[in-house]
Order: sequence, then C-alpha cells, then structure tokens
Amino acid sequence: MAELDLERTLIDYGLRPKQAKVYLATLQVGSGPILKIAQQAGLARSTTEIVLNTLLDKGLVSSFKKKRVRYFSADDPHTIIGSLKEKTTIMERALPKFMAVYGSSKSRPTVRFYEGKPGMKIILEEILNEAKSLLSFASVEDLFATLENYPDFVKKRVELKIPVRVILRDSPKARERKVLGPQHLREVRLIPEHYDYHGLFYIWNDKIAMFSFGEDLSAILIESQELSQMQRASFNFMWDSLEPK
Repeated sequence: MAELDLERTLIDYGLRPKQAKVYLATLQVGSGPILKIAQQAGLARSTTEIVLNTLLDKGLVSSFKKKRVRYFSADDPHTIIGSLKEKTTIMERALPKFMAVYGSSKSRPTVRFYEGKPGMKIILEEILNEAKSLLSFASVEDLFATLENYPDFVKKRVELKIPVRVILRDSPKARERKVLGPQHLREVRLIPEHYDYHGLFYIWNDKIAMFSFGEDLSAILIESQELSQMQRASFNFMWDSLEPK
C-alpha cells in the first residue's frame, strides 16, 4: 500500500492529516528524536513536537529520554485495532442505556445535519441497515455526478431486497433507470423535465433524508412519525397522479 494510502487509512481511522503524517513518519523512523521525525514527515520541528504529544495522549506513540534527548517511537499498529475493539466493546455495553435515552425523545422530531459526501454516505449506510422499502424523489443526473459510488449502494440495496419507488425528472438517464428498474427492484415514474431541482430525498420507516447537490454539499436527516407520514402522503399523491408508462 502506497504511503498516501496509509495516510488516508489513518485519517479514516480518525486521525487528523498532520497526525497521520507524523505517526507514519515515526513508524518509518522506528525510534528517533523529534528533529529526525520532523524531517521524515516534512514538517517543522515545533509542529511535529505538538503532534507527537497528541499521539502520545492517544496511546499511539511512546516516549523516553536518552542522554537528555527525548525520543519517540510508534507503538505496534496492532494497538490501533486493539483500541478500536476496546471502544466498540465499551459502546456495546452501554448501548441499552443509550437506547433508553434515545427512545425517550421519540415524541419530538430529531434532526441531524451532515456536510459533504462522507455525511451522505453515512445516511446511505443507515438506509441499508434499516429500510424494508424506500420512496425517493431525485435528480438522477446530479445524483450520479455527485456520488460516484452510488452504484455500490444500488447493488447492496438489491442484495438486501429493498424495493424502491422513485420519481425522477424526465431525461435520457431517467428513462434508462426506468427501463432497468425491474432488475434493480426499482419502479420509476417521471415528471416533466421543466421542473428544475438539484437534489433528492428518501423516505423510510419514520425517517426523511434530504440531499442538496448545490455548491455546498449537505444533507439533513429528520426522524419523526408525523412528518414522515405527511411526506409519504405527499409522495403517494404525486405517484398516483403520474402515468405509470
């Protein structure tokens, strides 16, 4: 795996870019003073020292003194896996209590905001984990242009046997989705192309997810039985008003 891929893996794990760079540099050096690690990382000595101390707090590096010079060494990468497993175990033990608190707030809507493609991916994963069926209103060109990995979501949805009814703005791509619909557990109806919008929403269970594909990619997830029922009724009215062919 290339060095940049390793840095990306560390960032996905939860480290900041400079933390990932310094941890990887420390791993490559093996054991060395701050200056040597800074040179390996391509960062200033002062910056490297600050970052090393944060990694020390996270338990990812260790420190010792040799002839009054402070040395750092990276802990075994297995430490990261062990830390993740330990955190998962702690959360699993506390899950019933968290769910009790979560359930007590169900009488009022909850709203979550997400930014960028990673946030949208979180919502798509939530759909795959929870939905038995889906309703969707979308701009298919914007969807595929923005979320390059969207076909992976479709593939997993089909594997999980989650059917979807979707209303799309008429276009060659939308008609293609309609033709391919049966093999993707998807039923499509079209609205005239002069209805201009850039985004999509999903409805499942008691949840509504709305994606904005404008300059600032963002998404909102609302959980409310009343609001989802209202949105579902609006969708079904549009669906029943459109010709199936």
